[in-house]
Amino acid sequence: MATLIILVMVLVVLVLIGLAMAIRIVRQYEQGVLFRFGRLVGPREPGLRFIVPFVDVLHRVSLRIVTMPIQSQGIITRDNVSVDVSAVAYFRVVDAVKSVIAIENVNSAINQIAQTTLRKVVGQHTLDETLSETDRINLDIRQILDVTTAEWGVQVTLVELKDIQLPESMKRAMARQAEAEREKRAKIINAEGESLAAAALGEASDTMMAHPLALQLRNLQSLVEIGVDKNTTVVFPAPLMSTIGELGAFLARETTAAAATTVPPSPTPLPAPGLTKSARVPAPYGVTETL
Repeated sequence: MATLIILVMVLVVLVLIGLAMAIRIVRQYEQGVLFRFGRLVGPREPGLRFIVPFVDVLHRVSLRIVTMPIQSQGIITRDNVSVDVSAVAYFRVVDAVKSVIAIENVNSAINQIAQTTLRKVVGQHTLDETLSETDRINLDIRQILDVTTAEWGVQVTLVELKDIQLPESMKRAMARQAEAEREKRAKIINAEGESLAAAALGEASDTMMAHPLALQLRNLQSLVEIGVDKNTTVVFPAPLMSTIGELGAFLARETTAAAATTVPPSPTPLPAPGLTKSARVPAPYGVTETL
């Protein structure tokens, strides 16, 4: 009786062990690939799955997007400048069967192919293109990786250049170039401002020549602006005195012209007493009289 109990207990333990070995759980973000005696049976969806112990082997493959940093690479650009470029790649498995059968270690393979592709693509561009056209470089790298990794059941969703390290000498040269560019822009803007100011001053001078009193008013305005800060020193611009002289001459001419238009005609002189000789004196309104 004791021996029977022991056998039953051993059978129960063996059944429990067999169930434990036969039960597999495939998570929601995974997909199982089942092999039986080394031959592919097919994929298994998420959930509770049973296999035959010592006969079946179930490989679980994650379908989530994987973030893989690409370590810094020493690359020589097309214009012979040495730079260190690092990037990051995002990929996901779209075919679990291919990712298990076609390649041994998909993560390591993608890391290596991403490094070589990064070196190849960046080496085809100049330094300026590498710094300014990163979007196009990222797209080129992703397209090349997609062609290679499609046979492995992997899709590369995104590749981004993360860091570009330049030599110190190149940094100094670029800094000098940027400074020279800014100085050029500043000089151009200054020259344009001088041109506009000269044009405005020319128009103002034409206006002042047409209106002489405008210069006097401008001088008086300058004096007002000088006296805002309660200065005790008054500066008279040199043109002010000549303007005052011109103003006096202008007023004198105006006064003379006004007087000439308002003076009455002089009276006709009378003949002297004892004059025996007849004379013809013109009378007003064209009448001739004999005296």
